[in-house]
Amino acid sequence: MDSAPLLIVDGANVVGSRPDGWWHDRAAAAARLRDRLIPLADHGLPPELPPPVEVVLVVEGAARDVPGVAGVRTVSAPGSGDDTIVDLVRDTPDRRLLVVTADRELRERVGVLGAEVRGPRWLPT
Repeated sequence: MDSAPLLIVDGANVVGSRPDGWWHDRAAAAARLRDRLIPLADHGLPPELPPPVEVVLVVEGAARDVPGVAGVRTVSAPGSGDDTIVDLVRDTPDRRLLVVTADRELRERVGVLGAEVRGPRWLPT
């Protein structure tokens, strides 16, 4: 069992939760979110999420080509970002999993699989 928690961020949902003009350039908005997530890999969010943390940003649609960077791995959803997140949770047994999304259906789907769920406001701005 990997001891580092896996933090999976629903990129489209988290980006869409902040009315900052993201709709003008979805890829740039996803890249800004990715960059805000970088410190979490080394610093976590103590005390609830101590470091180190593996951070995964799931991207889809117009943001599908946003690359990963040191500290944040991006996973490009071939279809539904929600389905990709569920697959990641399902394929990662025996590890603490946290999914960040406000999507109620996704929250239920990953919760049944044992993941913890937090809303977008839980992330640092």
